[in-house]
Amino acid sequence: MNQRPSMTENAVPASLEPTQGWHCTHYYYAFDRAKLATLDPQLLVAGKGTLTRILGNSDQGGPQRLQTSIVSGHKADFSLMIMDPNPLTVDLVHQKIMASELGSAIIPTYSFVSISDISEYVPTVEQYAQRILREGETLGSPSYEAKIKAYSGRLPAMNKQRLTPDFPDWPATCFYPMNKKREVGENWFLEPFSKRNAMMSEHARSGIKFMGRVTQLITVGCGLEDWEWGVTLWARNPEYLTNIVYDMRFDEASARYAEFGPFYTSYVCTAEEMLNHCRV
Repeated sequence: MNQRPSMTENAVPASLEPTQGWHCTHYYYAFDRAKLATLDPQLLVAGKGTLTRILGNSDQGGPQRLQTSIVSGHKADFSLMIMDPNPLTVDLVHQKIMASELGSAIIPTYSFVSISDISEYVPTVEQYAQRILREGETLGSPSYEAKIKAYSGRLPAMNKQRLTPDFPDWPATCFYPMNKKREVGENWFLEPFSKRNAMMSEHARSGIKFMGRVTQLITVGCGLEDWEWGVTLWARNPEYLTNIVYDMRFDEASARYAEFGPFYTSYVCTAEEMLNHCRV
């Protein structure tokens, strides 16, 4: 009779929490106007209060990050971006909304489940040193040492922001899922790492031009969702969302290998602002 393998000292303990990073879910909702019209006025007032409390994330044990925004267009009325080490803590916000007094008048329209991660294309200090040498730096020169020191200093903070990000308080945000192609002649996953890494370096240089105007978070949907990655952008002005996506589509990693899902554009707000804007 076969026996189940025993736990060894090196085995990873079972857990819902990633060894690094957080769970991330984007939720999109629409209000059922016909249903709202039938709700008792007192129930409606109570429901708005409940929803405000839930989205205010004031309950003990709530998620580490929760951001509400008003969605532009007819795909949804409002959206939530929620992150936490525990996926059930993330999902509990959704369950509270659906179980609230307004739950029967709220329709989920889309969601995307992912986990934050550090991309394999983010260079270590050693890899960064090799790259700047290839670009013409001289080993041990003052400029070489200054670049290495600067990169070593900022890398931990950059990786922390990739794994457990603080959401910027910028007004415009955009989310879209994406894949890398697996077509004959354009299969990203059959390209050698060196070529993929070079293309992603080019892509990153294009994005750096928008520093201070746009910030992004890439989360991983592989094995969790229909799409492989989720891209969240925040911008100081909506026009920068258009500018950065347009400019970066000319990079080979995007022009040849990227496949994009639906784009959801929204504007960061409080729960009260969302309810007032949606005329609830």
